Amino acid sequence: MKIGVISDTHNPSVRADPPPEVATAFRGVDLILHAGDIYLPSCLDWLEKIAPVYAVELGSDAHFSNDSRVVDKTRVLRLEGQSIGITHDLLVPGMAQEITEYSPLSRHFPANADLSTALETVFDTTVNIVIFGHTHYPVVEEFQDILMVNPGSPSLPKQLRRLGQVAILDLGPNHKMAEILDLSAF
Repeated sequence: MKIGVISDTHNPSVRADPPPEVATAFRGVDLILHAGDIYLPSCLDWLEKIAPVYAVELGSDAHFSNDSRVVDKTRVLRLEGQSIGITHDLLVPGMAQEITEYSPLSRHFPANADLSTALETVFDTTVNIVIFGHTHYPVVEEFQDILMVNPGSPSLPKQLRRLGQVAILDLGPNHKMAEILDLSAF
């Protein structure tokens, strides 16, 4: 299964829709996961022309109260034998800072702690893949057999208004892999 991963679209404050390069990058995906800072249902409508969308949004009742594509704060999907936790602002218990390319789990997570147990307090169940956003920094890191993916932002990477990134998650019953795609390559 091929999954498009996106976060921090910030529509319409950045632009009316996600950059058109997102559609090219997500060509052929089976579904799309959006990790928040969506703001308007029209963003999900735009993405849904590509593939079905599952999303999280803090305070989702404000704009998404009757939208089955969106849940508030966290969601867990089971796909291809994998358990995927999705949230916007991931605060990992035991870490004093957010996960970015400059502060990976491998460097800052307590050596004697179990990541699976820590994440269970976030998602109320065991997950082996975590999709998150908020920082606008793309991250793909596997730590203690848990794949962590932050796709960055397609239009505000590292808080700069320009083309950014999305991610592709490749899943199967016995494999999980993600890669960051730079939209300027499309």
